[in-house]
Amino acid sequence: MVTSALDPGANTRGADPLPSGVTWDHFRFVLDEGGFGRFLLNSALVGAGTILLAGLLALLAAVAVARHTFRLRTAVLVMVLIVQMVPLEALVIPLFVQMRNLQMLNSLLGLTVVYLAFSLPFAIWMLRGFVAAVPQEVEEAAYLDGCTWPRMFRSVLLPLVAPGLVATSVFSFIVAWNEFVFAFTFLQDDAKFTAAVGLHRFFGQHGNDWGPVMAGSTLITLPVLVFFVLAQRRLSGGLAAGAVKG
Repeated sequence: MVTSALDPGANTRGADPLPSGVTWDHFRFVLDEGGFGRFLLNSALVGAGTILLAGLLALLAAVAVARHTFRLRTAVLVMVLIVQMVPLEALVIPLFVQMRNLQMLNSLLGLTVVYLAFSLPFAIWMLRGFVAAVPQEVEEAAYLDGCTWPRMFRSVLLPLVAPGLVATSVFSFIVAWNEFVFAFTFLQDDAKFTAAVGLHRFFGQHGNDWGPVMAGSTLITLPVLVFFVLAQRRLSGGLAAGAVKG
């Protein structure tokens, strides 16, 4: 992908794995004429919104199902798993109708809400294991020291489940960053396209401009690599802890 993005003859290289030269013209084209910088910014906004909302709502829901006993508690957990089994393609038309009724079509906010709905089930189920693994005696000790529930949540519970939050944030980010079908269906304005939809513009009816396609693919991949590098330690710790404590 990278060699094709840097190859001035990417459309004619054939099966030769080595580039005929090095050029940055494909990157300049996708960023300047292709408007790919705007698409990356839109994806970053949607991804950041999905991560923040999914982390907050999933953690609060995980505390509810892990710490409190209420009617239909088991049914809620079962429904969380069932949502994961539904193919995304089966939900395109119902979600399109719902977003149209809410007047949220062709908006990044509406797309963020859709991605949030798909990220929450996995995030709730995973964070439930982390919250359940925290002994209740730790929370009770905080109450005895005079902490209110918000203070205990912020100073005691949140640091203990931070590895799980990182792991779920990575999942939510991947869902929002790479998703194509819903973004392609719900967004009509070119200025609001995400990176995945913007990359589709370089595929033509009679041929593909492989240089810009590979340059755009490289630009889409780089933020994911950076995010993984920054979250690597907490991600590995969170996944391992969830495997043995869930």
